[in-house]
Amino acid sequence: MKRVVFLAIGLVITLVFVALSYSQNSNIFEMLYFNQGFNDQLYNLNVYPMVAMIVAGMAWAGAGVYYYVINSVNFDRWFHWAGVLGVITLAAPVVCYAVINGILKNNGLDYTGEAVQFIMQLFVMTAVLFVVASFSMRWWSTNCRHTPFPQ
Repeated sequence: MKRVVFLAIGLVITLVFVALSYSQNSNIFEMLYFNQGFNDQLYNLNVYPMVAMIVAGMAWAGAGVYYYVINSVNFDRWFHWAGVLGVITLAAPVVCYAVINGILKNNGLDYTGEAVQFIMQLFVMTAVLFVVASFSMRWWSTNCRHTPFPQ
C-alpha cells in the first residue's frame, strides 16, 4: 500500500507542475523568473507546457533508468544515484534551452541572455522532480530500492 501511495503522490506533484505551466495567472515559470517581453513570447508561443513536459519526462525517465535499467547491486549506493541526478539535472535544462532558443530563432526573436537566465531555474525544478520520481518508483526496484536512503 505504501508503494502505491508514494507513486500517487509523485504523479500528483508532477501533474500539478505541468498544470501550473499552462496557467496564465499563476504560471510556475513566471513566478521564478519574469522578463516582460521574453515571458510574453514564451507564453504566446506555448513554450511553457513543452518545457514542463521535457523537465518532467526527463526526470521520470532518468529515475526509471536508474531503478529499472541500471538496477544493479554494483550501482546501489547514494553517490551512483547522485550521479544520475547530476546528469539529468544538467541534461534537461540544456535540452530545454535548445528547444526555447530554436523556437525563438524560428520566430525571428533573439532572447539569448533571457533564455539563459530562465534556464537557471530549471536546474532546481529538474532536481526536485527527479527526487520526487525517485521516491515514487524506487519501491519496485529489486536492487536499488534502498537508494538514496534506506527504507
